[in-house]
Amino acid sequence: MANESNSSASAARAAAQFATTHWSVVLAAGDSASPESSASLERLCRTYWYPLYAFVRRKGYNPEDAKDLPQAFFERFLEKHFLKQVAPERGHFRTFLLAAVTHFLANEWDRVKAAKRGGQFTFIPLDAATIEERYRIDDSPQESPEHRFDRLWAEDIMDRALALLEEEHRASDKSAQFEALAAFLSRSPEPGEYAALGGRLGLSSHAIAVAVTRLRDRYRALIRAEVRQTVNTAAEVEAEMRYLVELISE
Repeated sequence: MANESNSSASAARAAAQFATTHWSVVLAAGDSASPESSASLERLCRTYWYPLYAFVRRKGYNPEDAKDLPQAFFERFLEKHFLKQVAPERGHFRTFLLAAVTHFLANEWDRVKAAKRGGQFTFIPLDAATIEERYRIDDSPQESPEHRFDRLWAEDIMDRALALLEEEHRASDKSAQFEALAAFLSRSPEPGEYAALGGRLGLSSHAIAVAVTRLRDRYRALIRAEVRQTVNTAAEVEAEMRYLVELISE
């Protein structure tokens, strides 16, 4: 009985971990009667706007169309109630999203644009010059649109996790420590670097090493939490984490 109880508790914890995923946000966005519908749509658009922009640009669309299309895509899906038909078990959210936007480009975008639809809401503060400059920097002619979308997905997940990590330290009055240690999230220390940093912060090199280890562990946990929002099982989290590392390491 004890084992069954422990198993049930573990299952409940696992279910709770995946209770609020991007799939659940999609389903809420697809329910126009839900008071959370508009907020859910805005969250999706903000999260995936730039990866979709880059995907559309890589498909050959001009900057103006690429700027408007992600927003119109989410609005159209909400309006047509297509999102109600989405089933989380169909796969990774990013895979669904690319298939859906490809369908939209082929079947919906020309009609939406001709009718001057889309843009009922302004989700993203758009700076066309800045956006296009980022796209130019990101550009790699040999990279497929799909691979670029995945790479930007991975980078944005890491950026969101880093922003959360910085906010946690700011809330704990540890901004200075974060700024001093953040560089070691992506590289190993040079010989003597921990000792020199410890001298400035009034800590031993061992204390710096421990703080860096904790910082890295927390960063990984936040990245994992972001990934968890896009899938539905623990096994999928592990697979996505491996894929994310592969994308970032290329």
